[in-house]
Amino acid sequence: MAYIINPLTLIVPVLLAVAFFTLIERKVLGYMQLRKGPNIVGPYGLLQPVADGVKLFTKEPVRPSTSSPFLFLLAPLMALILALALWIPVSLPHPLIDLNLSILFILALSSLAVYSILGSGWASNSKYALIGALRAVAQTISYEVSLGLILLSVIILTGGFTLYTFAVAQEAIWLIIPTWPLAAMWFTSTLAETNRAPFDLTEGESELVSGFNVEYAGGPFALFFLAEYANILLMNTLSACLFLGTTHYLVYPELTTTNLMVKAAVLSLFFLWTRASYPRFRYDQLMHLLWKNFLPLSLALIIWYLALTVAFAGLPPQF
Repeated sequence: MAYIINPLTLIVPVLLAVAFFTLIERKVLGYMQLRKGPNIVGPYGLLQPVADGVKLFTKEPVRPSTSSPFLFLLAPLMALILALALWIPVSLPHPLIDLNLSILFILALSSLAVYSILGSGWASNSKYALIGALRAVAQTISYEVSLGLILLSVIILTGGFTLYTFAVAQEAIWLIIPTWPLAAMWFTSTLAETNRAPFDLTEGESELVSGFNVEYAGGPFALFFLAEYANILLMNTLSACLFLGTTHYLVYPELTTTNLMVKAAVLSLFFLWTRASYPRFRYDQLMHLLWKNFLPLSLALIIWYLALTVAFAGLPPQF
């Protein structure tokens, strides 16, 4: 029984958070555009996510006659399973599984999401879906390079691969202060990694109709939708762990979750603010930003932080 209950204690809160994050997004975008947003279903529109979920999962799942039946249904399931599995080491202070290399686990699993996107685009047997999938794969793989190099710099500074090590290392000062260029590049790269505006080229409504998930409707589309928003919340929670610290971890462990979630919520609001404020990049601008700006700068910063740690390694602790 415990094998069933333990994962549910992680999955249910994540799905609830995703549901209400979609409501907050629609309300925030509404008020930024001088309109109300959802306000009919339930008090203040609070039951709108429930209505959306019921609508999507009760609609008939349409499948193109020329698509690959097995892969067409497997891709959205794989996307959601991977999105939920990424939360396993992040649920501080008591993760579902305490991993020694939790950062590497997150990197490895997040890279597998590429296969669900590529599979969905190919299995749809549609030119728009395939072009959207190829765009998404190129964008995701490219910005994983940036995320990996930034993580390497932060790991060099903290001296460990676990989220617990990051929490302990930031008891005195948040890492966002000494490593603010890395933090800025990390936040921008997470926007691109999760296909959010202004990097939502995979969904480009004006030219691709919706990208890799254009042929999906009803339940399978809802699975992609849940996976995307679960990844957004995960990336912001991870950003809070890496750069904003989980303060009081050692003294008051019970405050860690609340503290972390507040910071993740604030970062998620920045995602919404960015979506409401900036137009979509051109594809060449998206790639130039990474390969001509982020990559050289992150490589230079790795050398810089490595030199700092080597230079200060032999100094006495009181220094």
